[in-house]
Amino acid sequence: MIDFFSIIGTVAFAMSGAFVAMEEEYDILGIVVLGLATAFGGGIIRNVLIGVPVTTLWEQGDLILLAIVSVFIAFVLPMAWIKHWKRTEALFDAIGLSAFAVQGGIYAAQLNHPLIAVIVAAVLTGIGGGIIRDLLAGRKPLVLRDEIYAVWAMAAGAAIGLGITELTWQLLTLFVLVVLFRMLSVHYKWRLPRRPLKSSSTVPSDQKVIKVQKMKL
Repeated sequence: MIDFFSIIGTVAFAMSGAFVAMEEEYDILGIVVLGLATAFGGGIIRNVLIGVPVTTLWEQGDLILLAIVSVFIAFVLPMAWIKHWKRTEALFDAIGLSAFAVQGGIYAAQLNHPLIAVIVAAVLTGIGGGIIRDLLAGRKPLVLRDEIYAVWAMAAGAAIGLGITELTWQLLTLFVLVVLFRMLSVHYKWRLPRRPLKSSSTVPSDQKVIKVQKMKL
């Protein structure tokens, strides 16, 4: 199951990174770099925190090749297919989030880590690549400002750490549920509570226009 979710997450996040790079008008090298960083960034961060050597990345040659192929497929797709790329990005991002969250949770659970470590592994594997992607693209990380995102990865990690999803069909159901709830968050714009420090002016817009005109006179 780890291999299955690794493949799904790698393809989804590699294409997600490629779409973001194309939106930012990066060249082909930038697109490949962003795609690979999105696909493998979260796993690298997770490995550092749970004590797995980072060099294990080089043992995943097949996944690296798969990510590169996915990036080039995204690059050559007709523009008509990806002109509404924001919706495409949200879907691929949700699939990558779910697949990598489940994969990271299983990975940590198999190493007999405690519940909190399983949750952290699921979250970092699920959101780490997306954070790196957004930072390299010069954007505010989606996970820190937009619709509910990391919470679904936390829920997946908790379900795995508590032993609720041990069978194959249960893990697949968990994967589908995380994708579903992430897309519902996008559609209905579910957000976590926030408290911005910027206060909006209480002066009506028409009064602002009058003041500006007086200043000009």
